[in-house]
Amino acid sequence: MTMDMMDRKICSLLQANGRAASAELAEAIGLSVSSANERVRRLTAQGIVTGWHASLSPEAVGAALCALVLIDMDYAGEAAACAALVARPEVMELHHVSGPHSYLMKIRVKDSRALQAFLQEVLKPLPGIRRTETLLSLEALKESGAMRIDGIDGPEAVPGDG
Repeated sequence: MTMDMMDRKICSLLQANGRAASAELAEAIGLSVSSANERVRRLTAQGIVTGWHASLSPEAVGAALCALVLIDMDYAGEAAACAALVARPEVMELHHVSGPHSYLMKIRVKDSRALQAFLQEVLKPLPGIRRTETLLSLEALKESGAMRIDGIDGPEAVPGDG
């Protein structure tokens, strides 16, 4: 899965606006519409573009409270607990981490009452859960699923790459 500079530019544009029309992409990168379409199809087929998503207002959909939960687990029950957590719609992210904790989970719920219910009724009864530590996000200064693309974004961009 190698990407040339045109592929990288397309990915960058799609991260900024997943609804960009083929004509917009083509014009922005200097290709024909058919070439831009073919590149998007190839990037999708190769698993580089993994989906198309809408960004929603957490408040508008009843998920205003964001919490980060550090989870300590025993090996026995870990796989079952992880499977149960990734299946929950409240769980936005679940990361196996290094350091003193086993996992870092990001969840979004309506309010503190919903958080309390999730912790007591869903998380803590799972097999293997030893200890949790919950941090509440007071304000999200940045929250994004967009990734930095080598050769396109940031100071690490390599001139002439591609």
